[in-house]
Amino acid sequence: MARNKKDWEEECLKPALKRPLRQESFTTPSGIPVDTVYTPEDADNGYDDNLGFPGEYPFARGIQPTMYRGRLWTMRQYAGYASAEESNKRYRYLLDQGQTGLSVAFDLPTQIGYDSDEPAAAGEVGKVGVPIDTLEDMDTLFRGIPLDKVSTSMTINATAPILLAMYIAVARKQGADVEKLEGTVQNDVLKEYIARGTYIFPPSPSLKLATDIAEYCSQNLPRWNCISVGGYHSREAGSTAVQEIAFALSNGIAYVQAAVDRGLDVDSFAPRISWIFQIDSNFLEEVAKPRALRRIWARIMRERFGAQDPRSTMLRTHVQTGGSTLTAQQPLNNIIRATIQSLAAVLAGVQSMAVSCYDEALALPCEESETLSLRTQQIIAHESGVADVADALGGSYFVEYLTNTIERETLTYIDKIEAMGGAVAAIEQGFMQNEIQDSAYKKMQEVETGQRVQVGVNQFISPYPNITGLLKVDPQEARGQVQRLNEFRQRRNGDTVAASLKKVDVAARSEENLMPPLIEAAEAGATLSETCGVLRQAYGTQHEFLVY
Repeated sequence: MARNKKDWEEECLKPALKRPLRQESFTTPSGIPVDTVYTPEDADNGYDDNLGFPGEYPFARGIQPTMYRGRLWTMRQYAGYASAEESNKRYRYLLDQGQTGLSVAFDLPTQIGYDSDEPAAAGEVGKVGVPIDTLEDMDTLFRGIPLDKVSTSMTINATAPILLAMYIAVARKQGADVEKLEGTVQNDVLKEYIARGTYIFPPSPSLKLATDIAEYCSQNLPRWNCISVGGYHSREAGSTAVQEIAFALSNGIAYVQAAVDRGLDVDSFAPRISWIFQIDSNFLEEVAKPRALRRIWARIMRERFGAQDPRSTMLRTHVQTGGSTLTAQQPLNNIIRATIQSLAAVLAGVQSMAVSCYDEALALPCEESETLSLRTQQIIAHESGVADVADALGGSYFVEYLTNTIERETLTYIDKIEAMGGAVAAIEQGFMQNEIQDSAYKKMQEVETGQRVQVGVNQFISPYPNITGLLKVDPQEARGQVQRLNEFRQRRNGDTVAASLKKVDVAARSEENLMPPLIEAAEAGATLSETCGVLRQAYGTQHEFLVY
C-alpha cells in the first residue's frame, strides 16, 4: 500500500496511465488545474484560521450555526411580464405554490428610465419584465400581497431609488409598518458598466444614488437590504467563476468606501448588504465559490473597514442558476442542468435562490416551468437530506483545494484592481470588460471546436420534440399599458407633480439625500420617466465606455 501521494502516483497511477486518459488535462471552467486525487496535504489551510465552524468568522462553512436545520433558504422565482396585473397573478400563484419570497423582473424601459409611451420604449414594453410607469402600476403589482409580510427582491439598478420610492409609497398606502419591510433592491450600477448595460448616469452620481439608498435604509428600513452587489451578470456575460467574484467584491469595496466617505458608520449599513451570484454547471467549483467568497469578504470588512458587528462581516447571497447554460436545443435537458446547479447552491450554503426555467432559452417562463423550478428547490429541501447538515462537503480534500485556489486567484485580481485606483477606475479603463470579453470568446471557441461539450448542442445531437405552451406576451398588453398611463396623467394634479419634481431637482444638485423627495414625487403622481428626466438634467448621461 502506498504511504503517501507520491508513492501512490509511482506505484499505482503510473502503470494505469499506459492506457490514455479521455483528455490530455483537466481543469475547471476557471482554468484551475484538476489533479487525479486530493489528500490532506492539498487541503491543508489551517482549520482554526481558515475553516472553523458554521456561524463563526470567517464563515467559510456558512453564516449560521444551524444553517438549513433552522431555516431553509428563501425560494423566490424571478418573474414579471406583460403588465402589473398579469405579473400580480403570477406572484400570487407562486406564493400559493409555496414560494417564500418575491423576485421582480422589470422590463427594459423601466430599467433605463422611460415611460411605456416613449419612442425609446417601443417594442419592449412588458417583454422581459413588468412595466412600471406610475405608483398605480406598483400598487397593482402588489395588490393583495401585504408588503410587511413578504420579502421582495427588485432587480433594478439605475432607477433603483425611484422604484424603491414607489415601493415604500405603496407600503404606506397599504398601511404597512415601513420598518417591517423586508427585501432587497439590487442598486448595483457598477456591474451595469461592466456586463449588462442598463446604466443611465455617470459613475460618480450613480455611486451617490446608491449611497443615498444605503443611508436612507439604515435610518428608516432596518430590515431592507440596501444593495445587492452582483456577480451574476458578469458570469452570464462570459466571465469565469474567479472573475465573477473578484469583480463583484471589488465593486462591493467601492460601495462600502463611498458610504464610509459619506460619514456613515460601517456597522450601520454593512449588515444589510446582500449579494447575487450565478451557479453554473461545474458542480464542485460552484460549491467552493461561495465558501471562498464568504471568507474573503469577512476579512475585507474586518481588516480593511474595521467592522465590529459580526453581521457586517457575513456575506449573505442570493443565487440564480445559470441562464446562459440553458440551451434552445433539447430544452428539457435544462431541467437536469438547473437541478445540478441548485444542489450545488444548497451545498454551498446560500441564503436565497431562484432556479432558471427549462424554457427560458425560448421564451419567458410559462406557469408550468416556473412551478417545476420551484418544485426542484422544494424536493432538494425536503427529500434529498442535504439540508439536514451544515456544510456537508466541508473537509473534502478537493473542495478545500478549490476553495483555497479560488480565494488566492480572486485576491490577485482584487489587488490588480486596487492598484488601478479601485473598481470605478478599472471600469473606466475597460479592464473588467476586456477580461470578460476574452473569457467569453475563449468559451465560445471551446464550444465551437468541441473542446467543451454541450450536450445536445455540439455532441449527442438528436431530433427533439418541440416544446408547446410557451408564454407569448400579447401586443395588446403594451397598448393597454400606454392607455392606463395616459389616463393616470389626466387624473393627477399637475401642479403637485411639478412642485414635487422641483424638490427632486434641488436635492439632486446638492448633497441632500434624494430618497425623501423621490418618495414625495411618487406619491404626488410623477411618472418614472418624468422623475428620471430630472435626474438626467442634473447628472447627465453616461455613454458606453470604449473597450479595445
